[in-house]
Amino acid sequence: MPASRFVEQLNAQIGNELAAHNQYLACAIYYDALTMPRMAAFFYEQALEERGHAMMMVQYLVDTDAEVVIPGVDAPTSTFADVVAPVELALAQERRVTDQINGLLRTAREEGDFASEQFMQWFIKEQVEEVATMSDLLAVATRNRDDIEDIEEYVAREHGDEGEDPTAPRQAGAGG
Repeated sequence: MPASRFVEQLNAQIGNELAAHNQYLACAIYYDALTMPRMAAFFYEQALEERGHAMMMVQYLVDTDAEVVIPGVDAPTSTFADVVAPVELALAQERRVTDQINGLLRTAREEGDFASEQFMQWFIKEQVEEVATMSDLLAVATRNRDDIEDIEEYVAREHGDEGEDPTAPRQAGAGG
């Protein structure tokens, strides 16, 4: 069984991941309303990915006979000043999640919880990718603030169907 301090923090992180899901959903809806289908699809996909991360954490706790506690989350920001603002928010969110994931790994290491430390390794790699993706998207959105077609073209070109990561932890409820 994982260290109790790790379990407590991982349960809190499940809430953080679900809050990120809701925030990305709000971003997607914003872009959908602006008739920016590629940005909307990108953020709808990001929302599903964050939910998936939460479910990976749930599955880990279930697999290790630890208690799962799904925390409540605050409502997301749903109004934005312009097409750049949701991406700015997303980058800040990914940086915050990176700090949270690093904290979870640190706790597992401090507790000598080697299985939990190993579990968190995939999330460390994932956060490097997420911050890089949002940093690049922010640069493009900022540069093309007044030309949404260029933003849409970038997303279509760079973020098409990326497929499943076979190294990802299993998600609760996903079968298999």
